[in-house]
Amino acid sequence: MTTYHFIGIKGTGMSALAQILHDSGEKVQGSDVEKSFFTQEALESKNIPIFPFSKENITDDLTIIAGNAFPDEHVEIAEAKSKGLPFYRYHEFLGEWLKQYTSIAVTGAHGKTSTTGLLAHVLNSVYPISYLIGDGTGKGHVDSNYFVFEACEYRRHFLSYEPDYAIMTNIDFDHPDYFSSINDVFDAFQSMAERVKKGIIACGDDEKLQQIQAKVPVVYYGFLPTNDFQAQNVKETEHGTEFDVFVRNTYYDTFTIPMYGNHHVLNALSVIAICQYEGMEAEAIKNLDTFKGVKRRFTEKKVNDQIIIDDYAHHPREITATIESARKKYPNKEVIAIFQPHTFTRTKTFLQEFADSLSPADSVYLCEIFGSAREDNGQLTIQDLQKLIPNSSVLELEGIEELKKYEDGVLIFMGAGDIQKFQKAYEDILQIK
Repeated sequence: MTTYHFIGIKGTGMSALAQILHDSGEKVQGSDVEKSFFTQEALESKNIPIFPFSKENITDDLTIIAGNAFPDEHVEIAEAKSKGLPFYRYHEFLGEWLKQYTSIAVTGAHGKTSTTGLLAHVLNSVYPISYLIGDGTGKGHVDSNYFVFEACEYRRHFLSYEPDYAIMTNIDFDHPDYFSSINDVFDAFQSMAERVKKGIIACGDDEKLQQIQAKVPVVYYGFLPTNDFQAQNVKETEHGTEFDVFVRNTYYDTFTIPMYGNHHVLNALSVIAICQYEGMEAEAIKNLDTFKGVKRRFTEKKVNDQIIIDDYAHHPREITATIESARKKYPNKEVIAIFQPHTFTRTKTFLQEFADSLSPADSVYLCEIFGSAREDNGQLTIQDLQKLIPNSSVLELEGIEELKKYEDGVLIFMGAGDIQKFQKAYEDILQIK
C-alpha cells in the first residue's frame, strides 16, 4: 500500500483530490505553507495529515502528487525526483484516476465551480458518486456511478483528461499570462472537445461554442430558441429563480433554483440537460432547488441590515454577473463593490473592462493588486484602475471601518487573491464570530 503525498495540499483542486482518494480507502497525507487557508478545514476533519514543506517529508514509500503552482526545483519535488518515486502533476494523476468511472468534466472560462457543485448536488441525490469541485470540496465513493469534476483550461491542463461527457459553459479570454488571444483559448477548447468520448453539453448562446467541432453528439442549451434545451418565462421570486424548460421546442418541466441572475439559469440548464440525457426523471432533477452553493461564490452573511458577500469574481464578466445577482436578490439595497484585482497581467489586459464592470455598483472600493509569483509586476498600480472609475476609492486595511456607513447596503468582497483578509478585518470590527 502506497501513501499518496500531496505537495501543496491546500490548493483547491489538490484538497478536493486528496479527499476523494481518502474517501476511496487510500492513505493520504500532504504538505504546504503554514498559512491558514479555507480548504484545510475539510482535510483536518478527515484527519488527513498536513506537514510544513520539508525534504524530510519525502520517504521511500510515497507516491507523489504535486500541485501545478510548484516548480521542479521545489525542495520536496527535487527530493522526490532524486529518489525516483512515482511522480504526477495534479492534472496528470486526475486524468488517470477518473478512467475507472463514467466521468463528466465541467469546463469553461466562467461558471465551472458553481456548475460542478450544482451537478454533483443533483446526481448525489440519486446515485453514489465521486466529485471534485474547484472550491476545495471533494468526495470519493468506491461504487461511484459518476465522477463529476472541474476541468481547468489554464495551461491546457484539461487536455490530460478523456472524459465521457463534458459540459462547456462558455469560451472567453482569460489567463492572459498564458493564452495569447481568444482564438488561442478557442483552440484549447477545440482540442478538449476532441478528447470527449460520449457527448458534449454546450451553451449555444456562446458564439465560440457554436463553432466547436466534435466526433460525439453536441447538445446545446441556452435562452435562444435554436437551443436543444431552452429556458423560457424566467421569473425572480423571493426564493430564487423559476423558469420553464423546453426540449427541442416541447415543454419539459418547470424548475426553481435558489440563486439569482441569468448566469445561474444557464448553469442549471446545463445540469438539467446532462441529467435528462442520462435518463434521470425530472422530479429528481428538481433537487436543484435545495442546492446550498459552493464556497466563495456569493457566500452571504447578514449583520443587522447589512449583507456581506464573499465572491471569487476576478474577471470582468464574473464581476458583472455577481453585481447583477446582488441587484436581483436585493433590489432595494445599495450595492458596494470591494474589489482586489488578481495578477498584474490580467489587470493590465482588462483595465477598461474592469472599470466598466464595476461601474454599475453604487460605490466602488479597490484593494492593491494581488500579484502572481510567476509574473513581473511592471509599472501598473491600483491607481491606474481607480482613475477609470469615477468616485472610486482605494481601500487600506486600516481604513476598513469606513464600510460601516453603508448600514443598509450589500457589501461584495470580490477577488481571487487574499481579498478575504479585508472581509475578515471588517468582520472583526463588527465582532462577527
